[in-house]
Parts: sequence; structure tokens; C-alpha cells
Amino acid sequence: MPQEPTADYVDGMVDVLAQHHDPAVLEAKALAYRLRRITHRLETEMKRELTPLGIELWALELLACLLRAPQHRLTASQLVTAMQLTSGAVTNRVAKLEAKGWAVRDFTPHDRRSVTVSLTREGAERAREVFATKTQTELRLLSSLSAEDQRRLNSDLRTVLLALGDHDN
Repeated sequence: MPQEPTADYVDGMVDVLAQHHDPAVLEAKALAYRLRRITHRLETEMKRELTPLGIELWALELLACLLRAPQHRLTASQLVTAMQLTSGAVTNRVAKLEAKGWAVRDFTPHDRRSVTVSLTREGAERAREVFATKTQTELRLLSSLSAEDQRRLNSDLRTVLLALGDHDN
């Protein structure tokens, strides 16, 4: 007979909330809490693994956005959308990558407000050097789910993101 999973931290929270909410609300709350806790753990572990390599997670994510882009180039507004950040945060992060020689900003001559960010050869090399570490961390942290469970969870989470308007365009 299969053994029941042990309770996690969220189960304790839900037990306390059970007297105030109906089951549907409790399920939504439990899922939201678990998603936040998992996201926090993933980011914390990745940062811990990347720190000795001299790169921060935000930098690797920005480099990855540029690496995936056609000609390794995106406008600042495309980066804002891709990274879900404010324009000021993107400007700040791009400036930091530019100072390291990993990205360059090009301004449109007739409109100085229009900025294109391009990945440098050094930036692409640096990103590729550390991608394996990030990938290994992801695999390790999600290894408790079978491949089928991962596919199902990915599909379910895609459904939620699409309902929230998170489309590829």
C-alpha cells in the first residue's frame, strides 16, 4: 500500500486557515504558497551555485534573453517584457553588463530614446560557461518529480500563465 506523503510547511498553514475558508479557496491558497516557496528555493539555490562562478542569476537571465534573440539583440522594451521588469531596472542591469563588456547599447540616431541591447562575444561565452551549473541545479531541485509529473505540471502552469495573458509576442 502506498505511503501517504508527509505534510509540508504549507499544510500547517492551510490547517490554520481551514476554519476561515472553503475548500476551493484553501486549494488556491495552498497552491499559491507552494509556488512562492518553490520559486524562492529555486532562486536561492541557483544564486548559491552561481556565486562562486562570479555571476549573479539576474545577469545570467539577461544574457540568456539576448543569446536566444535573433542576432543576439533586443530592444530595451523587449527586455522589459521578457524579464518582467521596469524600464529603470532593465537600464540599470544592462549598464552593469555593459561595464563588464558582456553587452552593448546602441541608440537610434534619429531617436535617442530607442535603445537596442546586443550581446558581446564575451557575454555569450560567459553565459555558456555557467549555463551547465544552472541546468544541473534545476534538474537536482526538480528530481523528486517524474518526467511525466513534470510534463503535467508544466502543462497546468502554462494554462495559468496563458490565462494571465503571458503570451509569446
